[in-house]
Amino acid sequence: MTDLLYSEEEEALRAAVRDLLADHCDAPGVIARTESDAPHDLAAWKALTEGMGLAGLLVPEDMGGQGASHREAAVVLEELGRAVAPVPYLSSAVVATEALLACGDEELLGQLASGRTIGALAVGLHAAPQADFRTVRVEEGLLRGELTGIADAVAADVLLVPGDDGGLYAVPAAEARIVPQVSFDLTRPLATVVLDGAAGRRVGDAGPAVRRGLRAGAGLLASEQFGLADWALTETVRYLKERKQFNRPVGGFQALKHRLAQLWLEVVNLRAAARGAADALARGEDADVLVAVAQAYAGPVAVHAAEEALQLHAGIGMTWEHPVHLYLKRAKADSIAFGTAGAHREALAELVDLRAP
Repeated sequence: MTDLLYSEEEEALRAAVRDLLADHCDAPGVIARTESDAPHDLAAWKALTEGMGLAGLLVPEDMGGQGASHREAAVVLEELGRAVAPVPYLSSAVVATEALLACGDEELLGQLASGRTIGALAVGLHAAPQADFRTVRVEEGLLRGELTGIADAVAADVLLVPGDDGGLYAVPAAEARIVPQVSFDLTRPLATVVLDGAAGRRVGDAGPAVRRGLRAGAGLLASEQFGLADWALTETVRYLKERKQFNRPVGGFQALKHRLAQLWLEVVNLRAAARGAADALARGEDADVLVAVAQAYAGPVAVHAAEEALQLHAGIGMTWEHPVHLYLKRAKADSIAFGTAGAHREALAELVDLRAP
């Protein structure tokens, strides 16, 4: 029987990451950053990576990483989701890193593991692991084309670009024109990557690398969604205990108790699904099935938790100064990242041979 409980090491990692984010990613600071021209908090990224070595959790020690597993990375993403931290951890330390692990490019893996180089897989954030993805033209060794919806491309130092010849190419971000897009989630900006004769170094085959990266991204995104939903539930319960009507706490009203009880059940089930996906990725067993299960469930629950938080905070929840709008936008954007819940249900039906008639 798989043990999905958190180990002592995982709890210690959680405490360390939460303390760091409390110093770097407080709610007023995150809101202020979303209004600026620099949405990514590179100081927080540096503290997470160069200070704590978290960019290399999935990279083996002999390649310059920490040699940890997806379970530890999931704990980090839970805390990043709880803080809606504007750092490119999922894009660089998970998706790009997993793609490079499939290719076996030790040099670039070491650079990403150090945190001093930020990588981004140039595949639209909406792409599901089992879906087709767009490529660019490869003409005499040069890359030409346009790719849209690339998460965290504006912060990347190197782009991993799939070519129409089946290769995956490492392209310095300076070789590309990166055009910011209007992003619903202000803490995870998207961009269009335009390549007009950019030189790239082939690092491996695009197909297996992209699918491995997207599968890990989808599986560990569920942990981020759990962290977000858990924050929404915890903060809503705290607020309803403090706010009073008719000289009694609002949280004491039965109708609200029922809504919170239902939300609690959904959130704890999400935790189990997210832990199951992370553990399966770590063990390399049944990962496709458990990632599909987690993503079929995680998106709707995270959105519901954020919607309940906004509504139950009443008037204050509608203000720009309160951070709940950041959580709702992140939850909505995450619900279509790496494929919608419907796409993952279809994939799960195929995997377990329960297709619709």
